[in-house]
Amino acid sequence: MADLAGRTLFVTGGSRGIGKAIALRVAQDGANIVIAAKTTEPHPKLHGTIYSAAQEIEAAGGKALPLAVDVRFEEAIAEAITRAVDHFGGIDILVNNASAIFLAGTLETPLKRFDLMHQVNVRGSYACSQAAIPYLRRASNPHILNLSPPLSMKPKWFKDHLAYTLAKYGMSMCVLGMAAELEIDGIAVNALWPRTVIATAAVRNLLGGEALIQQSRKPEIVADAAYAILRRPSRTCTGNFFVDEEVLREEGITDLDRYAVNPGDTLAPDLFLD
Repeated sequence: MADLAGRTLFVTGGSRGIGKAIALRVAQDGANIVIAAKTTEPHPKLHGTIYSAAQEIEAAGGKALPLAVDVRFEEAIAEAITRAVDHFGGIDILVNNASAIFLAGTLETPLKRFDLMHQVNVRGSYACSQAAIPYLRRASNPHILNLSPPLSMKPKWFKDHLAYTLAKYGMSMCVLGMAAELEIDGIAVNALWPRTVIATAAVRNLLGGEALIQQSRKPEIVADAAYAILRRPSRTCTGNFFVDEEVLREEGITDLDRYAVNPGDTLAPDLFLD
């Protein structure tokens, strides 16, 4: 498998968390990374901006282009894709990482939250893919990677947070459909999901707070799995619903304790995986 030196990645939601971790991992190869995210000013609860992420990427050995992008708006996506191509000469990889979350039942989920999750998660991923595909067709080993779960029709994954499940499964259905649609073009379309909860700002601020963070793994486990996937030949690696630790085991990495926030402690399982 070749490394990603000189390849251009367009990463949505790349200013922090899993998106930034993926960007930093590929930066070690000397890749070009477009950080397409909303945060341009420091936030008291959300560490990092597109500019601070770009500085870290450059320090890690990559080249960065920070772009303020709200994936709810197709004009913003189109402009960002154009700027990315003008700056780096093309796009080799799209990582649909941007996501909104609100875990609540049907009566407890305001429609504005329902709309936000669908606009960011499924519509944003669809729109970014649609804008990137003409350029991915020109790449030598093109990939689309959605940070979304394997599809399961078990009611337990729907009953407590229907709106969120619909939005994340929408991203996964894009993988199912686009992998088949784009196979003729040699564009790989895959999904990646963590086996355990990952220590991100969303977990700390919206879900379980510091207690759940202590039962989580670091974003680097997802980044290392994504790196392995994105190096694989696009024509023979498509339509998969990968789980991070399974990918790493395939790569010969069996010591996963180093990814834990507290090595040796019990880990909290993520949603959607039995």
